[in-house]
Amino acid sequence: MVINTNIAAESSASLLAASSANLAKSLQRLSSGSKIISPQDDAAGLAVSMKFDAQSSRINATVNNVSNAISYTQTQDGFLQQVSNALNRMSELAVSAQDVTKTDSDRGLYDAEFQQLSSYITNVSHKDFNGVSLFDTASKNVTIDSDAGTWSMGAINMGATAYTALASDGIATSATAPSALTDVKAAINALASNRSTIGATLARLNYTSDQLSVQKTNIDAANSRIKDVDVAQESTLYAKLNILVQSGTAMLAQANAMPQSVLKLLA
Repeated sequence: MVINTNIAAESSASLLAASSANLAKSLQRLSSGSKIISPQDDAAGLAVSMKFDAQSSRINATVNNVSNAISYTQTQDGFLQQVSNALNRMSELAVSAQDVTKTDSDRGLYDAEFQQLSSYITNVSHKDFNGVSLFDTASKNVTIDSDAGTWSMGAINMGATAYTALASDGIATSATAPSALTDVKAAINALASNRSTIGATLARLNYTSDQLSVQKTNIDAANSRIKDVDVAQESTLYAKLNILVQSGTAMLAQANAMPQSVLKLLA
C-alpha cells in the first residue's frame, strides 16, 4: 500500500479523459450532422467526399447549362411557330392572287399583306437570345457532363435561300404569284425540317437533363454515406459515453479516496 503514487487514480483519470474526449466528439457530430469532424476521423473518406462535393457542384452547373440550352431551343421554336403561321398565310394569299376573278388592284391589296409577312420573317431571322443569335449558321456546343464534355447543337439558319428568296417575291400580278407560291412552299419545307431538328434537339437535351439529375442524386447519396452522421447510431453512442463519463468521475473519486485507508495503519 503506497501514498505517493496512486495507480488506480491515474488509470481512472486516463480513462475518464478518453471518455470525455469521445463524448465531446460525439456531441460535435450530433450538432453538426457530420461524422467527419476533423481529417483524422476518416482521412480517406474525407478525400473521397471532397471529390464528390466538387463533382456534385459541377453537375449543378452542367444542369444549368443544359436548362439554358433548352430555353434557347424553345425560344427558337416559339419564333418558328409564328413564322409557320406567316408562311401559311402567305401561301394562302399567293393562291388567292391567282384567282382569275381578281383584278391587279385586288392583288395589290393581297401583296401588301404578303410583303409585311415577308418582312416579319426577315426580322425574325435577326433575333437573339441573351446576345446569342438564334438563327445563324454556327452550331452551339452544349456542356453535357461534369467533365465539360460537349454536344453540338445543330444550327437553325434562317439566312438560307429558302427564306431569303421570299424578300424578292410579290403577288401583285397573276404572273408573279405562281413563282411566289413556289418559294413559299420551299420555305415551308425548310421550316418543317428546321422544326424537326429543334424537336430532336429538345428530346436530346431533356434526356441529358434527366440523366444528370439521376447522376447527381446517386453521387449525393454516396457522399452522404461517407460524411453524414447516423443520428440514431450516434445518439446511442452518446448515451453510452455519457454514462461512462459519469461512472468514470465517480470511480476517480473512489480511487482518490483509497490512500486514506493508510491512516488506519498509522492510528
